[in-house]
Amino acid sequence: MTTGPKVVAAVAATLVVLTAVVALTGLVVASRSAPPGQTIAVSRQTLLWSPGACVSRTGSRYDLTPCNGGVAEVLAVTDSACPPDSDDVLRIGGSRTACVRNFLDPHPGEPGGGGGVVRPGDCIALDGGERPCASSGWYGRAVAVVRRAEDCPRGTLDALSLVDHEEACLGSGGHVLARGACVARPPHASTTRSAITQVACSSSLAWARVTSLESSVERCPRNSDSYLEARGAYRPVTCLHLVSK
Repeated sequence: MTTGPKVVAAVAATLVVLTAVVALTGLVVASRSAPPGQTIAVSRQTLLWSPGACVSRTGSRYDLTPCNGGVAEVLAVTDSACPPDSDDVLRIGGSRTACVRNFLDPHPGEPGGGGGVVRPGDCIALDGGERPCASSGWYGRAVAVVRRAEDCPRGTLDALSLVDHEEACLGSGGHVLARGACVARPPHASTTRSAITQVACSSSLAWARVTSLESSVERCPRNSDSYLEARGAYRPVTCLHLVSK
């Protein structure tokens, strides 16, 4: 009985199976053609947007990279809010978001850092974007972040809509007006927030002192003898006591 062809066929089939296993698992195997003591590594790595993955950055673009390199780590992949310590939020398709944090300083996601997830202590521009608090160009500092301006805590002086449709409740600081602040005279009584200029009360440009910020003129304090209406503001009526007529 002749068995040679069958044995050869069986060996060939086994080699095919082993080759497939090696290709799928990335095993390290010894090659018959390699010098003694040396091996050939067969590896295939798949990069996925998942927690623990590493990313590189070129300009404003992020790309997945093996974790022996890269500048940041993926903290979470989600279709909702990112963790508070995220330095950047990346849209990776559909409704999915990758939340990343830098390996090294600086961390823009820290309060006041100018990037990442808006949280109390961050500084916000009038366009709803976050800005580093150490720079110029921001309007107010957030004391809370809520879904609706109506949910802002007591003591909120103003509120701004953020780029993700939440609301930043603003306290004192920046260009946000507070009771006792002085303003220059604007060209019109009906104006916008950006057109109301805060000045030092000792300045020759000081026209009026803020007595209150209210939802309507009727709520202004008795010592108010003028007011400004800022369209779109959290409390649109700025009640004033004139210091220069």
